[in-house]
Amino acid sequence: MKITVIGAGNVGATAAHRLAEKQLSRNLVLLDVVDGIPQGKALDMYESGPVGLFDTKVIGTNDYRDTADSDIVLITAGLARKPGMTREDLLLKNASIVRDVTDQVMAWSKDPIIIVVSNPLDVMSYVACVRSRLPKEKVIGMAGVLDSARFRSFIADELQVSMQDINACVIGGHGDSMVPVVKYTTVSGIPLTELMSMEKINALVERTRNGGAEIVNYLKQGSAYYAPAASVVEMIESIVLDRKRILSCSVLLDGQYGINGVFVGVPVKLGKSGVEQIMEINLDKPELDALRQSAAIVEGNCKTLASLLA
Repeated sequence: MKITVIGAGNVGATAAHRLAEKQLSRNLVLLDVVDGIPQGKALDMYESGPVGLFDTKVIGTNDYRDTADSDIVLITAGLARKPGMTREDLLLKNASIVRDVTDQVMAWSKDPIIIVVSNPLDVMSYVACVRSRLPKEKVIGMAGVLDSARFRSFIADELQVSMQDINACVIGGHGDSMVPVVKYTTVSGIPLTELMSMEKINALVERTRNGGAEIVNYLKQGSAYYAPAASVVEMIESIVLDRKRILSCSVLLDGQYGINGVFVGVPVKLGKSGVEQIMEINLDKPELDALRQSAAIVEGNCKTLASLLA
């Protein structure tokens, strides 16, 4: 498959490097509006191939013509969060960026799978879906994979166990309204509630909700990129290799969980055609209410963009 990464900042460049190392594409394009940045980073990645033992050809460009006939397009372009800034603060500025990026992508690629990382994630996925007019199965937001990874890492640190033994499920919007589903969170098959008090679990849930802001506050300028890049590459790997992984992603719901026409994070099956199935898991009433409340926040933000997307 031909894979294009839009945005050569920290998330985009890190994701591109991981994609190259995994050899998920023989033709990898890194695009950015700043002249020289994608060219230099792409060349640097390519020159690491003999040491990293990969043969992926990485091309840096400022020209969307080089993205022609992409099978997968990863959109990371946009402004990064600053301390004290919420994802919603980025709404209008990044919506304009993602709108224009999507228009350019679709001018050169007829039927790509678009994966969105730009924040606020769920709303930007909606923007890409509306502007691309692609089937809903082909526009996916990276949300729950990252949120679940953060939750898993915090649990592993608290219990002093391997992260590989932890399975976690985080649904809902990517942000303060995310919903970690504790009953589907296990450590080597053991329910988390048997290993940790609810007081401690609730503290870790809260830290997960604020995981992005915690890193932003440390960095002062910029936001997280190692974990987001690793998370989106896991999604792309499932698509390219048709692994049919069950991963929590932001997708357009069509009646599932009683939600219509809103992008929100839920477990889905990812394969070569994109979203192959949306999994409807059993949720307790408080969890379902929280999911619907999260979706309502996303829906409200999307409505404010009506004139921008017309």
